Amino acid sequence: MSDPHQPATAPGTSTGDVERRAAIAEALGKEVWPADRDALVAKAQEGNAPDRVLSDLRRLPSGERFDNVQDVARALGLGTEQQRF
Repeated sequence: MSDPHQPATAPGTSTGDVERRAAIAEALGKEVWPADRDALVAKAQEGNAPDRVLSDLRRLPSGERFDNVQDVARALGLGTEQQRF
């Protein structure tokens, strides 16, 4: 278990990574998981997600299942949070 008093953002994670991950999470919500790239893109399009989010989601590998935003962020090479508990 990690120290709950330490920052949750991994070292080297930029503010831009955090903002992109948050935008993806906001566009997709909680009900879509698990999902593949096509389902994530479709969900984002339904919600009129920003072009940047759609572009990021379209870059995901085809045929891979994602269980949450952290999986998506890792696949995109974005920094991810540590497991706190």
